[in-house]
Amino acid sequence: MAKYFGTDGFRGEANVVLTVEHAFKVGRYLGWYYGQDHKARVVIGKDTRRSSYMFEYALAAGITASGADAYLLHVTTTPSVSYVTRTEDFDCGIMISASHNPYYDNGIKIINGKGHKMEAEVEEKIEAYIDGEIGELPLAQKENIGRTVDYAAGRNRYIGHLISLATRSFKDMRIGLDCANGSSFAIAKSVYDALGAKTYVINNDPDGTNINTNCGSTHIEVLQEFVKEKKLDIAFAFDGDADRCIAVDENGNVVDGDLILYVCGKYLKEQGRLNGDTIVTTIMSNLGLYKACDKAGIRYEKTAVGDKYVYENMVTNNFSLGGEQSGHIIFSKHATTGDGILTSLMVMEVVMEKKQPLSKLAEEVKIYPQLLKNVRVADKKTARENAEVTKAVNDVAEALGEDGRILVRESGTEPVIRVMVEASTDELCEKYVNQVIDVIRAEGLIVG
Repeated sequence: MAKYFGTDGFRGEANVVLTVEHAFKVGRYLGWYYGQDHKARVVIGKDTRRSSYMFEYALAAGITASGADAYLLHVTTTPSVSYVTRTEDFDCGIMISASHNPYYDNGIKIINGKGHKMEAEVEEKIEAYIDGEIGELPLAQKENIGRTVDYAAGRNRYIGHLISLATRSFKDMRIGLDCANGSSFAIAKSVYDALGAKTYVINNDPDGTNINTNCGSTHIEVLQEFVKEKKLDIAFAFDGDADRCIAVDENGNVVDGDLILYVCGKYLKEQGRLNGDTIVTTIMSNLGLYKACDKAGIRYEKTAVGDKYVYENMVTNNFSLGGEQSGHIIFSKHATTGDGILTSLMVMEVVMEKKQPLSKLAEEVKIYPQLLKNVRVADKKTARENAEVTKAVNDVAEALGEDGRILVRESGTEPVIRVMVEASTDELCEKYVNQVIDVIRAEGLIVG
């Protein structure tokens, strides 16, 4: 198991878990690794966290010290880094972000030349270098030292790409955007304004410490109230690095990733553009999605949690749509990773073409009540594999039968166990989640 890199990069509290020394060494290794037979080019983007600037400079210093050139997109979204990396012939890309985490956390996500998340074997080599298991790398000298290049133009080309994907004008549509005081603040409004929408934006004034704070896709209730207050037709909330999108319909109801998959999947199937008539989901998707897909003749695959695994399945099987309940949605014709703004544009295509409000398009999915609780533990593997915990989970699964399910898994980015139950009522969800957590607590596995 990886020591530093989880399912979504190297993430943790800035200067506690993830330090500038780590960032410098990541830059050093990548600059050397890709520059062994040519002058390597690495593109870097960052979100609005206070620490992102610090890590940007450390990464650029490491990259250029190894003789590669660092191209700075400045504040931008994770999917824009992926887009620029794969379309403009970069050796790799780096996004500095901890996504939906609090401002004091940060992360380093590495993207390969095809715009995908970096292969595990390369991440393992970086980890070995960080830990001193690989000898010191040569420093570039004289004219071989790399340079740092302002590359805001790359971000602007990405904005142009998004605008080009819209099939029609959004004229007279009242559209709300919650930018989470994060990466999308400089991009999303520009796109919607260019497409003729009456754009209403909240949480687009980042100060370095307010990213994701009571805003964005993880605090959707803020946008729900905004939709009702302003009488909007539709609204979209992004997370800190804008690779997620959660929608809100005209009535203020949440349309999460599962519902977006259904709305877009059904539309693409009708258009003959849903490869294999299949969507790719994760094990966290709601039972209601699957029942609605069965009725609509849409097949589905299930992967481990993480858009990385969703995309791997999509590539292997040539599927065109996949994603997560959390709002990571991948349209493989246009992107290689989750893209919140792109997702919002694809939802708008359905709304405009079908001439129906989002509430009508999503009503065919009857979502089962679902409850997820996180438990902070000393050791994730030990907690998940504990015999008494395993028995408690099996007991709940047996009690639920076909009318629900329980899922207990380790977080890929935090020292927590996630306990999720779906059942016919909220009361049953609460009962069974607490039943398992009580056993975890009784076994002495919980910390803090």
